[in-house]
Amino acid sequence: MLISFSCFAQHTSVSGAIIDAANGQTIPMVDVTFAGSHNATRTDSLGKFTLSAAGNFSQIVISAIGYRPLTKMIIAGTANEVAIKLEKYQTQLLEVSIKGQRSKSYRNKDNPAVELIRRVIAHKDANRPQKAEHLQYDQYEHTALRVYGIHPALVNNFVLKPYRFMYDTAGGKIAMEAYLSEKKYRLYLQKTPEKSIKVLTAQKEANILKFIDTAGVNIYVNRLYGDKVDIYENNIFIVNYQFLSPIADHAPDFYKFFITDTIRTAKDTLIELSFIPRNKGDLLFEGHLLVTLDGSYAVTSCALNVDKEINLNFLRSLQVNLDFEKQPSGHYFLTKTNTKADFGILKNRGAGLSGERTIRYTGYLANQPMSAEFYGGNAEQIVPGFDQKDSLYWASQRPDTLPEKQAEYYRQVGRLEKMPQFKRATWIATTLSTGYADLGPFQFNTAYLASYSTIEGIRLGLGGRTTPKFNKNIYLEGYLAEGLLDHQFKYNTTVYYTVNAIPFYRYPNNYLKFSQQYDIGLPGNNSSAGNFRTPISSFQTGTDRYYFYSRIFKLDYVKEYDNHLSFDVDFYQRSDKAAGSLTYTMNDPQQTLVDHITSSVFTLGLRYAPHEQIYQGADYRHTIRNNYPIMTVLFSQGIQGLLGGTNQYSSVTTTIQKRLYESQLGYADVTLLGGMIAGKVPYPLLNISNANQSIVYSADGYNQMHYLEFVSDHYAGFNITQNFNGFFLNKIPVIDRLKWREFLSFKILYGGLRDENNPALTSGLYNFPVPAAGASGTYALGSTPYTEAGVGIGNIFKFIRIDGIRRFSYLDHPGISKTGLKVSLRVGL
Repeated sequence: MLISFSCFAQHTSVSGAIIDAANGQTIPMVDVTFAGSHNATRTDSLGKFTLSAAGNFSQIVISAIGYRPLTKMIIAGTANEVAIKLEKYQTQLLEVSIKGQRSKSYRNKDNPAVELIRRVIAHKDANRPQKAEHLQYDQYEHTALRVYGIHPALVNNFVLKPYRFMYDTAGGKIAMEAYLSEKKYRLYLQKTPEKSIKVLTAQKEANILKFIDTAGVNIYVNRLYGDKVDIYENNIFIVNYQFLSPIADHAPDFYKFFITDTIRTAKDTLIELSFIPRNKGDLLFEGHLLVTLDGSYAVTSCALNVDKEINLNFLRSLQVNLDFEKQPSGHYFLTKTNTKADFGILKNRGAGLSGERTIRYTGYLANQPMSAEFYGGNAEQIVPGFDQKDSLYWASQRPDTLPEKQAEYYRQVGRLEKMPQFKRATWIATTLSTGYADLGPFQFNTAYLASYSTIEGIRLGLGGRTTPKFNKNIYLEGYLAEGLLDHQFKYNTTVYYTVNAIPFYRYPNNYLKFSQQYDIGLPGNNSSAGNFRTPISSFQTGTDRYYFYSRIFKLDYVKEYDNHLSFDVDFYQRSDKAAGSLTYTMNDPQQTLVDHITSSVFTLGLRYAPHEQIYQGADYRHTIRNNYPIMTVLFSQGIQGLLGGTNQYSSVTTTIQKRLYESQLGYADVTLLGGMIAGKVPYPLLNISNANQSIVYSADGYNQMHYLEFVSDHYAGFNITQNFNGFFLNKIPVIDRLKWREFLSFKILYGGLRDENNPALTSGLYNFPVPAAGASGTYALGSTPYTEAGVGIGNIFKFIRIDGIRRFSYLDHPGISKTGLKVSLRVGL
């Protein structure tokens, strides 16, 4: 009888999507249940669901945290397609939970939710996909940015009216797609020895912001929307910050956990754990996750949001949803991540930027290794023709259908790029944002037009460079300038020959360079470390009475490799003429005045930045910091008698920079530096400590040190700046509303000067400058280290940082100040 019943029983199924009635966005992690049964499912990260069971079910019950429950009629015994809108409660349930804890204090002890999360934490290693010795899988990435809330006046403006075909006015709100990227990868992981290989097989991209470095935008957007969101890691890097995972080792110390539901499916019994931050301003999530009760305590899905009071600028909302699927091995592997984040200048109104990044993981293969030779290949590889895939390929390879507006965007950008108006607008935007006006084979550099310093007065000039339209291998660059106060004519002429036909200002470099230059500088600038032009700030503490005019001839070769190892071999001949209060005076009885000092130097520079990601500007690079160190070494050899070189010496300098991410305590930027000079040299060729008399804070310079105050022929230093990201200020009533962030810095510099380089002990050297007119003079860095420390408050009005600096040693030097204030400007999240 039971067999007969099961064979003839009717089957009911229902599928569809659930959306927010207020904003039209899909809602993930919504419970859908056949009324009166235990048959249930949940919506995925895109708000879609399918529920099917044997039986005559005429109702489904829909419930989600923060929304009013809904019961909907369906047709029993058939397949139903539905679209359901849910309305939010006036008061969010998470907020009610927070208020409810006032009457009964929350405790970890004897809390079943905390006991359950501790078991999840204890089983993390066993549930990681990386536990397999070898693992392969496919990865599809879809990233889209959309500008919304555009004012109607802009759409109807005569300048922007020709672009109306780009706008979307659905729902009465004007929006426009701005960026769209699709990528497909195949990944290969090996546990021992550890190796990861990522092969890019296909890519398609459209971007209307042509004046911005497209590769850099792609990297930045990926980091902004989570390059890889791994719930099993202690920290999740997203929106440029580290968030503590709700299943981090010490999560119960920072989160409050609640058991909010039990869900029984045909395969598993799951527990829903909700969590909220103990402090709303900290970099923590709120949301819920589903955990299995089969003894593995694996996470099967997760929804992460942030509190509206979190200490982040311009962030209006953040939603992260993770879906896992059970594999034949019994483990749950990540199959989808979906991240949505909205940003705007104003918190709740006005135009904004909405972005979404979806990553699908498919084709998992465990313990099926490739050859040993394969794992010896590059960590990042590209398949030839990766960017030539047609629309049929993408239609068959996308895990989800591309939204209609985004599919249309590809065509719109193609039309846009043919419009003369857009070409002119892009040219203007590029000129304003980069400082280079593109005239085809030549780019005019607007940065050289005018500047000001107390030494040069108003400085007027012209400069520019050629482009690949002039020649793909040969590039010319230079400028002409003159100060109206010092009446000195300055110039630079440079010729590049690029071996790889890539412009010298683009990665990777592989060029031969010849340059000749005459310009002004401050003592301590190292001409061998790159282009020589020291910007002199108009706002100084103390006096900038020491400077010189330098004439440099330079020939060098630069080569960069894909692994971000690079070297620079060069020869330069440099002649420095003292100016202002700076003099080159011999320590002989006659106090002979030397007009200039000439050096002929060979150098070899090495730099290694593993896993480096860069944002490429028009003529500069910005390294997007990660967990890996950046190491540089510079060897120099001065040759006496070669092209007028007056000194024979050898030197080596090195720096190691690293950012240490510390989860809720923010991060620390640490620098180790050192150097040594072998040989007898006058003070202009010694190591001149990196002073900063500008009112602008310098992370690398000594902010209470005067220019040319210390020289040495051997030194070692340690710098650290700790950014707490508001961890302590977030917990002070009233102050927490300001969203300020605290900084601590400490710098120490050891060094010394051998007798052979001390003009007070050895003849044939130049006298150190003496204190005068508010300057401290020049001194040998002694056995007592130079030390300074600072306390800073940042994010004032979202972009101002003020640091108070205290100097602790060499306080008897004339003209110095023990304390000072430095200001810096930074706009960021």
